Amino acid sequence: MKKFWNWIRDDTGGRILRLEGPIDDESFWGDEVTPKAFREELESEGGDITVWINSPGGNVFAAAEIYTMLKDYAGAVTVKIASLAASAASVVAVAGDHVQMSPTAILMVHDPSTIAMGNTKDMERAITTLNEVKECIINAYMAKTGLRHNKIAELMSNETWMNAKKALELGFADEILYEDTKKPVEPDKEPEEGDDPEPKEGESNGEEEKKPFKLSQVGQLYSTRLMGQTILNRIMDSLPEGEAPATAGEKEQASEDPAEEGVIATEDPPGEETDAPVIGMDGKTKDGSVPFAILEKQLEFLR
Repeated sequence: MKKFWNWIRDDTGGRILRLEGPIDDESFWGDEVTPKAFREELESEGGDITVWINSPGGNVFAAAEIYTMLKDYAGAVTVKIASLAASAASVVAVAGDHVQMSPTAILMVHDPSTIAMGNTKDMERAITTLNEVKECIINAYMAKTGLRHNKIAELMSNETWMNAKKALELGFADEILYEDTKKPVEPDKEPEEGDDPEPKEGESNGEEEKKPFKLSQVGQLYSTRLMGQTILNRIMDSLPEGEAPATAGEKEQASEDPAEEGVIATEDPPGEETDAPVIGMDGKTKDGSVPFAILEKQLEFLR
């Protein structure tokens, strides 16, 4: 007798049943020896069992008998699909109290098929038999998935191949193997010599914190004229008192009549007072000088 199953034990002493290859490779249905041997081995011991499946299918009546034996078993039955549970093997798979699939496994359901020969009546009987066999398989799938009869019949007629996620979604599987496995968290790396440790909250690493640049007067437009005016204001502030050039002091006169000769007064930032020249819209000061000439003059003066 050629067996398509094998009983082994894991490291903890648990019982494992491996179904590998075609179901009923010799003859299960109509054979009194093979089913009897399977049942005797199944019931030889008690306790929970794990059934690993890697099978393309086989005899639907053999699968139906194995399904019934597993459902009738006193202990808990966990089914693990290693790579393939197709056709009749999918019937055995749904016998498990808990069905798990490898992320790379496939489960396939389809309509039963047979070989028939004879006259019209013989063909009609074959069709009737196939329809009844399909209903038997649908009963097993419905008990596991809770799907509607018509939905399962459609899946079978379309020969549906399901990856682990789809099988889980449709209810043919209860869990995807290894999905909850997490990578070990590496411990915090100790700082090596020479490394600057990251400062804790509220502490400083010794470097001066950079602050974002802000305009002193909100609302002023950024322009070359404004920048030139700002530079001149800073230079005038840095000069010793009484050494400002002749152009200094004209700012106040220009601010009295902003419209005169196109000159626009610019207010100094709050808290700062300076006699820096005011640059008009034409880019020149009241005396007709340009910022570059004024800056050049100040550089000579500072030397």
